[in-house]
Amino acid sequence: MTFRPVVATSKSQPAMEGAGVHLHRVFGFDDPSLTDPFLMMDDFRNDDPRLYSKGFPWHPHRGIETITYVLEGEVEHADSLGNKGILGPGSIQWMTAGSGIVHQEMPMGDAKGQMHGFQLWANLPRDLKMTTPRYQDIGASDLPVEVDDDGTVVKVLIGSFWGKKSPVDGIAANPMLLDISVPAGRRKTFKVDTRANALAYVFAGSGRFRDASDPIGIQVEKEYQGQELAFRDQSGNRTLVRFGSGDEITVQAGDEGLRFLLMTGRPIQEPVAWHGPIVMNTQAELMQAFDELNKGTFIKHDAGA
Repeated sequence: MTFRPVVATSKSQPAMEGAGVHLHRVFGFDDPSLTDPFLMMDDFRNDDPRLYSKGFPWHPHRGIETITYVLEGEVEHADSLGNKGILGPGSIQWMTAGSGIVHQEMPMGDAKGQMHGFQLWANLPRDLKMTTPRYQDIGASDLPVEVDDDGTVVKVLIGSFWGKKSPVDGIAANPMLLDISVPAGRRKTFKVDTRANALAYVFAGSGRFRDASDPIGIQVEKEYQGQELAFRDQSGNRTLVRFGSGDEITVQAGDEGLRFLLMTGRPIQEPVAWHGPIVMNTQAELMQAFDELNKGTFIKHDAGA
């Protein structure tokens, strides 16, 4: 057994996307090899509908898969082929854009106006870039949850863990995505795929990720008091932790406990040509995609609901 050392940490940064959605960019548009097969991640959290209600109107995707995980509020989605759905609290959607799809995602707050969710982009390998688009919408009650004897809670969003398997299937890069809560003061070790890149995104509580010699402390706000506060005070931004090689990660939760997303995926290790919502392998392929978008020939397949 080999502990994975922490090789880098970074704080999420304020950004604005769509028609004016205030969010935090966890990673993306840097060197994609550092997080391969994942390309980008956003944390959209707010209690002011004015800062998210205009959502993400109609936009294209090709060559990637998008993973949307909702904690509070809802996200209504629709595409140009007539597929529609609503992601409620605790639910997840894996959308394989493949050869191309045009869709929209519109966040809606709960009764208190609160909205919280994440979107993660995963790359597709060259031989699947032009595959048929499809959706996998999984409700909260269908996602397995395992509670350990010490009170640690693991919700299996993608992949398999502790004998539980997510119903999401047929995904490139054999990824795993877990929502993990470790109680206050507990030290916990989690097994991970030695061939996969591993990332943790801390979004509540405090704690330490550690290897054999050098603990890395992570502290985030106990209560997130709205997007405007986070824009003024960067000290409470969530933290991304990137791990080196090994087959285990260890976390020591602080006095408030610790909650984080753990994501792993086997790197694709292919060239990335990326502009906005389209990711291909070469600049020529990228230019062709935008040319087809302008000519109205972008959509190649019907998307499954």
